[in-house]
Amino acid sequence: MPVKKDPSGQRTVHTEVEVPGTPEEVWQAIATGPGISSWFVPSTVEERVDGTATASFGPGMDSVAKVKLWDPPRRYLIETVEEPGPVATEWIVEARAGGTCVVRVVHRWFASTDDWDNQFEGHTEGWKAFFRNLRLYLTHFRGEACSAIQLTGFGPEPKDKAWEALTSALGVSGAMVGQRFRTGSRVPALSGMVERVGEGAHPEEMLLRLDEPAPGIAHLFAMPMGGQVLLSIRFYLYGNRASTVTAEVEPLWQKWVNVRFPAATGTP
Repeated sequence: MPVKKDPSGQRTVHTEVEVPGTPEEVWQAIATGPGISSWFVPSTVEERVDGTATASFGPGMDSVAKVKLWDPPRRYLIETVEEPGPVATEWIVEARAGGTCVVRVVHRWFASTDDWDNQFEGHTEGWKAFFRNLRLYLTHFRGEACSAIQLTGFGPEPKDKAWEALTSALGVSGAMVGQRFRTGSRVPALSGMVERVGEGAHPEEMLLRLDEPAPGIAHLFAMPMGGQVLLSIRFYLYGNRASTVTAEVEPLWQKWVNVRFPAATGTP
C-alpha cells in the first residue's frame, strides 16, 4: 500500500487482514510472545506500558521496541528507533459479525524526505505474507502450543532458478492449491497440502499445511541478497508433541539445507 503523507511530514502505511476468532483469541495471537511466535518470528512481549517487545529475525537481527500503549483486547502501540527516527507501530483488533476480527497494523513516522518510503511500502508486502500465516494458524491451530524452526539456505541467481531448485527438492514444484505432496527419500520427511502459491510480482512464495512431521505450517520464500538468492524455510509445528518433534527433526533439516543450499564463501 502506498505511503500516505501529510504536510507536517508524518507518514503512515498500513496492512490488514480478516481472521477467525474472538477479539480475545486474536489478541492472544498478535499481542503475546507465544502467540506471535506461532505465525511470525520468535518473539517476546512484556504485556504492559513501558514493557519491551522483541522480535528475532535471526542471529544478531533482533528488533527491540517499547510498548507505549496497551489496551487489550483492542489495541497496542510499540515504538522502535530506526534510520528515519522513531517509528510507531500500532496493532488494532476490530470484531466483525460471524465470529471474525479484522487485524490492522499501522506504521507511523516523521521524515523530511521520501528516502525511506519504499522500505516501508515493502513492510506492507511482508505483513501480507505473514498475515496469511496468521489466518491459517487461527483457522486450524488456534491456541495450540507451537515450536518453530527457521532455516536459511542460498542459491545462485537468478531467483526463479533457485526457487525451482528448492521446490523441486521438496516435491512442490508446479504444485497447485489443494494439491497433496510428500518429500522423497533424500529429503527429511514432510507431507501435507499446498495452501497458497505465490503470484503476480511475488511468485517465489508458498504456504503449506503440514501433517508430517507434525501438524503445522511451512512458509517458503526466495529473495535476492548480496548477489545470491536467500531461500527461507520456516516450519511452525503445533500440538503437545511439537517441541519434541522439533528437537528430533531440526538437526536433519539443518544438515539438509547446509548440504543442498550452502552459503557462498564470505556470506554471513
